[in-house]
Amino acid sequence: MPQFFTNPALAPSICEGPLGCIVPAYADLLYQQGYTHQSAHLQLRFLADLSHWLGRQQFGIADITKALLRRYLRSRHHRFRPRRDDASILKRVLHLLHTKGILPYKASPSINSPRQCVENDFDRYLSQERGLSMATRVNYRPFIQRFLSEQFGARPIQFTHLRAKDVIRFVHNHAHKVSPKRAGLMVSALRSFFRYLRHRGDIATDLAACVPGIANWQFSSLPKFLQPHQVQQVLNQYDRQTAKGRRDYAIVLLLARLGLRACEIVALTLDDIHWQVGEITIRGKAGRVARLPLPADIGKALATYLHKDRPACSTRRLFIRLKAPRRGFANSIAISTIVARALKQAGINAPHAAAHLFRHTLATQMLRQGASLADISQLLRHQSFNTTTLYAKVDLATLQTLAQPWPGGVQ
Repeated sequence: MPQFFTNPALAPSICEGPLGCIVPAYADLLYQQGYTHQSAHLQLRFLADLSHWLGRQQFGIADITKALLRRYLRSRHHRFRPRRDDASILKRVLHLLHTKGILPYKASPSINSPRQCVENDFDRYLSQERGLSMATRVNYRPFIQRFLSEQFGARPIQFTHLRAKDVIRFVHNHAHKVSPKRAGLMVSALRSFFRYLRHRGDIATDLAACVPGIANWQFSSLPKFLQPHQVQQVLNQYDRQTAKGRRDYAIVLLLARLGLRACEIVALTLDDIHWQVGEITIRGKAGRVARLPLPADIGKALATYLHKDRPACSTRRLFIRLKAPRRGFANSIAISTIVARALKQAGINAPHAAAHLFRHTLATQMLRQGASLADISQLLRHQSFNTTTLYAKVDLATLQTLAQPWPGGVQ
């Protein structure tokens, strides 16, 4: 057991009972994940109580199941006040027992629903064949579930019975219930699904071509962005004398200077920073990888964070949570939360308080400084050049030269 967790109040009873053998490994896990001295002692006492309860109930490690742990938790809550992380501790203990090979993984029950098999196979196709991100696949799945449920219900799935009228009716019944953007996502999911069915040979008709389009004008609105002084205002509000300030400053600097997406920040690893050549590897949408120059100010901010603040931990993720367990951010929401908090602290009432705001801002500033749309497209790594043309709408100086005189206007 690490010296960090030694406490006379815990010995010797902490190592008694069926779970006594995993106490050192659990203590080591807490140490690696950066838990505080106090939190570690609370968890070890929790583990000791669980072990004693198992002994009193005459259960061994082999008897441990999720149901048994839920039973213990109910018993514990009759004796102690429930704590917010009680269930998390049990989950951590169960995971440790599995990873150490002390408790074997139980095979998941076979999936009996043919519909669920289709959904899972489609998800694998989107991931392995098309390289779509987890976020896209998660967004697609509810539409496919609803379509299959409405079309077949509890009856056997027979794709050969599908007709164009079935597809059109489904879209007409649901498109008006959601926003235009969500409706567009729905028809994209359906088209992908029908292409998948035709690829497998389940249908002979090109039903993807039968999916109605949704009137959702891509460039109907202007991109929302900050002014240059507002970007600097956000960066200046960080207290770079603190670990949190230095970490969040480096994150926002990456957003502001390189226009990275939030998901790209989350995915960064220690191996993506190439110090000798001054470059950074970016892992973007659909598995695309690009290498960008690493500006000096970003390199300095990252080096400071790595030298002073990044804790030693098993993950290779570049940016680590401040609180235990020490690991990378779970998803893009964490980055957008950092941005929203920074804008609020800087006193900026932004039109859109999310990480993408800095991406739009960078593109707008580059255009105003004379960069071409091709340059912007290359830096932002747009797959389609049409995406970049959106920013032409904010280049008012150039647009004014194209405006025709208004009849009856000022001469």
